[in-house]
Amino acid sequence: MALKERLETELLNAMRKQDENRKRTIRMAISTIKWAEVEQKKPLDDQAIIAIIYKEVKIRKEKIEDAKKGNRPDIIEEAEKEITILQEFLPAILSDAELDQLAKSVIQDMGAQGMKDMGSVMKVMMEKTNGRAPNDSISRVVRDLLQKG
Repeated sequence: MALKERLETELLNAMRKQDENRKRTIRMAISTIKWAEVEQKKPLDDQAIIAIIYKEVKIRKEKIEDAKKGNRPDIIEEAEKEITILQEFLPAILSDAELDQLAKSVIQDMGAQGMKDMGSVMKVMMEKTNGRAPNDSISRVVRDLLQKG
């Protein structure tokens, strides 16, 4: 089942169960996806939808950081619940060790020499991870390995 269809099915289930938090979170994700489809004037594939969900998780993590500064445990709890719901729709995340190993093999296969090759290494890494790692994690690992030389 395509990811968008799965989200819509889960939204219906949440509505049947009257799970307001889950319903609101999934509805927001579907809304963001539809907005992106309108902007791009075409339906999004699962990879693009995964990227949107990662972005939504990142937004909530930033919201948690801000809430901690403002001493707002209610907002923190709500954002953590939303993150848990969103993560159900993401593929299994690569561990740091798996990501590091994959980056080393890509760098070696490409013969990358330094930071000047970061863009091409990142492009290959994005294809190979296939949404199983956040972009900032991939970027950090690739940057660290290329700077070490």
